[in-house]
Amino acid sequence: MAYAIFKTGGKQYRVSEGDSIDVESIEAEVGDNTSFAEVLMLNDGTSTTVGAPFIEGASVEAEVVDQHRDKKVIAFKFKRRKGFHKTKGHRRHLTRLQIKKISA
Repeated sequence: MAYAIFKTGGKQYRVSEGDSIDVESIEAEVGDNTSFAEVLMLNDGTSTTVGAPFIEGASVEAEVVDQHRDKKVIAFKFKRRKGFHKTKGHRRHLTRLQIKKISA
């Protein structure tokens, strides 16, 4: 099974054609097609190509399915016996992608 490892938003993702993944928010509308050129590794089922750091001419094509926010994450800090309590929370902005094509 062919797969690729690409980089976006400071993170790396391993994907195959047809996969659906959530990545850090991308400036794109729902239904738009986007391409990622920072491909770190490609496997076509028989051979593996590793970039240094990226593979020339390789790309991952994807369609934007949804723009949404993740579940709330709570950061709670306290210091015992001091009466110090601090609560903060946030929700990450995410983009759901459907992988269409991996090309070398």
